[in-house]
Amino acid sequence: MARRDHPGLRFEVGSMTDLDLPAASVAGVRAWHSLIHIPDDEVPAVIDQFHRALRPGGPLQVQFHVGNEARLKTQGYGGHPMKVHVHRRQPEQVANWLREAGFGVEAQTLLAQGEKASQAVLFARRN
Repeated sequence: MARRDHPGLRFEVGSMTDLDLPAASVAGVRAWHSLIHIPDDEVPAVIDQFHRALRPGGPLQVQFHVGNEARLKTQGYGGHPMKVHVHRRQPEQVANWLREAGFGVEAQTLLAQGEKASQAVLFARRN
């Protein structure tokens, strides 16, 4: 549908754990609610992939669930069966992973702070 509705844009299907993109070939990365499905020990490698693919100075935006736990989700929206882990994290942990990968964290915000479904958004830029 994306290709049909926007024929002038390029769309790819792939895995963020192994981005099949040349180094410094992407102008920006937006990862909303995607890192939530990656275990903690694999997140730094994914962020390294983002860094490698981004052009110098390229922006990165991540959004994720805030918390300290992981759970197995077996039912999706509309009752569809699924089997996916959802990892909640603290914003400072994600910011540290970004810094360690060579990003400068420029801003972060909490959405619905203090509620069960609180989320965070971090804006960073490849150094």
